[in-house]
Amino acid sequence: MGQIPSFRRLMKDKDVISVPGTFNALVARLIEAMGFDAVYCTGAGISTSLLGLPDIGLISLTEMTRMVGYVCGAVKLPVISDADTGFGNAINVIRTVREFERVGAAGIHIEDQVAPKRCGHVAGKEVVSAGEMVGKIKAAVAARTNPEFILIARTDAKSVEGLSGAVERAKQYRDAGADVIFPEALETAEEFSQFARAVPDVPLLANMTEFGKTPYLSVEEFRQLGYKIVIFPASTMRIAMKAIEGFLRELKETGTARDALPRMQTRKELYDLIGYSQFTAWENEFLLQGGVDPLSKT
Repeated sequence: MGQIPSFRRLMKDKDVISVPGTFNALVARLIEAMGFDAVYCTGAGISTSLLGLPDIGLISLTEMTRMVGYVCGAVKLPVISDADTGFGNAINVIRTVREFERVGAAGIHIEDQVAPKRCGHVAGKEVVSAGEMVGKIKAAVAARTNPEFILIARTDAKSVEGLSGAVERAKQYRDAGADVIFPEALETAEEFSQFARAVPDVPLLANMTEFGKTPYLSVEEFRQLGYKIVIFPASTMRIAMKAIEGFLRELKETGTARDALPRMQTRKELYDLIGYSQFTAWENEFLLQGGVDPLSKT
């Protein structure tokens, strides 16, 4: 694996960073092509798309890092990733950090929920003690081999201990060595503002997920509230799944995909996105029989 793109440097250069989520390498390529500065690998999106299972800690470290590795290999942007609860206790976190570094991630976030975890915007969450989470963060700091690798500490405590509990935890996580603090499932712009004022001197991440507890705020609004990073973890998957659902309904009713052609990515658009022409050039250079234009009709 080559040098990991620096998300840390990006945080220094940008007032705010908008980071769309991806659930595979192809969508990551499109995020890059559309001019975004970074990619976020969503645990929920990868769990549901890869396994067809809910975001309750069912995906393994091996499965998650394999997918993140595919994403990192497909783009030149820094890739930050969900790492759930660290896939175990503080000792497990050591391997978690090293595995995400190995596949090329620019950073991860770990959360203070108990295992099995829940999606951050559903009821019934429980959190581990602040001391246990501090131990995980310290282990992550000790395990890091690349100083550019970002460690993001997510706290789900607001839903359990209130905003003051989340603030107190965030301060402890910051002091333990977290590079970024991620308060999950805040419910109003004022809560986001209060949290930012109470936890200074550390970059903050906001999760702008749809259909959850967080109000629909723009990237600029989050910046004004004091947030450096805004992730849109599941937006691309939700858009894609709704479009696929509509197409499948239409196909079942009509028996043809003809009327859907204007809504489809063309073969040329796909091949341009995945760099097919480069492989044809390599075939012409390295294979005895040469390459064939993938768009040729013959």
